[in-house]
Amino acid sequence: MDNPIATLDRPGHRGAQMRYIALASLTGILTGAVGSVFHLMIDRLQTWPHLLSAYVDGASLVVAAALITMCITLLAVYVVRRYAPEAGGSGVQEIEGAMQGLRVVRWRRVLPVKFFAGIAAVGSGLVLGREGPTIHIGASFSAAITDFFKVSEIERRGMLGAGAAAGLACAFDAPLAAVLFIVEETRRQFPYTFRTYMGVIVAAFLATVMTQIIGGTAPDLSMLVDSPAVWMLPAFVLLGCLLGVLGVTLNAGLLWTSALAARVNARASYLFPAVVGLAIGALFIVMPMAVTGGDSVIKSLAAGGAGLKILLMLAVLRFVTMVTSYSAGTPGGIFAPMLALSMCVGLAFGEVMTFALPHDAMVPLAFGIAAMGGLFSASVRAPVVGVALTLELTGSYTMVMPLIATCVTANMVAQWIGGRPIYDLLLEKTLMQAGIDPGKKGEDSTGLA
Repeated sequence: MDNPIATLDRPGHRGAQMRYIALASLTGILTGAVGSVFHLMIDRLQTWPHLLSAYVDGASLVVAAALITMCITLLAVYVVRRYAPEAGGSGVQEIEGAMQGLRVVRWRRVLPVKFFAGIAAVGSGLVLGREGPTIHIGASFSAAITDFFKVSEIERRGMLGAGAAAGLACAFDAPLAAVLFIVEETRRQFPYTFRTYMGVIVAAFLATVMTQIIGGTAPDLSMLVDSPAVWMLPAFVLLGCLLGVLGVTLNAGLLWTSALAARVNARASYLFPAVVGLAIGALFIVMPMAVTGGDSVIKSLAAGGAGLKILLMLAVLRFVTMVTSYSAGTPGGIFAPMLALSMCVGLAFGEVMTFALPHDAMVPLAFGIAAMGGLFSASVRAPVVGVALTLELTGSYTMVMPLIATCVTANMVAQWIGGRPIYDLLLEKTLMQAGIDPGKKGEDSTGLA
């Protein structure tokens, strides 16, 4: 019996291959265009505290900001619960579940809810990333296109991967990391064929092109450092050990806080998101670096000036605000908040190393950059993506060796202490809430049950 995947890519199927690549191209163009508008609107909306300060100040400003964020959060949660419960949170786990045949991307309701409620939630100041909604939006465009243009089941699953890659590429202007994310993160669900793999590359490429044409809305996190000396690599291994533990702790914190939110909401339906919104809104005025997705926080910290105590305080605050914001139930991702948290931890680690080993070659920013990839690797368990994403975001290609040392170590430590990939954990939680056995097997990468 012929292998169904091998059959797809026989020479006689070149016309079908071109058709599939055309559909993936359309997915990339649509995702890049809509995702860029999504980002532009968030950037514009996040200036609201400055506009508010023109009318009120002092304690009144703090109270007003807290109430505004609370109302926006409650509105976003209501829209999600009422129209598309699966649009809450990141969306990556929904896509992985759909590739396995355990979930369905209902694009007609996910697209509008993810777009508008995502703008409201991320723009309000909640500690959420825009990449999660953009990835889900990309996969939703894929689902829509495969509904209109009939394709095989394997091609449908491949298109979901192409849409997800387009969304990540659009969010961070990082097409290589987006392709590697599909290769590494969805390696068990993605159906590898010539056409599906090329579709991912083309979709990520065109989404990035559209992002740059519309206005370069991806975060500019360019930061250049000299290549750390080889003798410093053990210090990055030590940083990786720390981040491995932190990554597992962060994953546990996300799940624990989500469970707490569920228990609170069972008694008072909107109490948890209301409290989160109040706290985040107040912090937006009192300590703005403790909230928002974190793009501006990373740039500010990279510029220097924050001492060890401030960095540690910010790390604790951003850890708490991140897990609570995600658990509120609005659309939003975890990549950007994770990068900001890791920058705080990495810079703090660099400051400690400076005290411990005074040397002209000690540059705390190098540890901050390495930590961005390391924490991602420990939590998502995708070290290659962690290296590539950090390099594309920062442009610090002198950091290849320290990043590899940090990311690989963080990934191994997370594995050794029993950690599991965050999206596996979130998918299991989603399936249990839907009454589906997490152990159930969907279609595997061959397309066979």
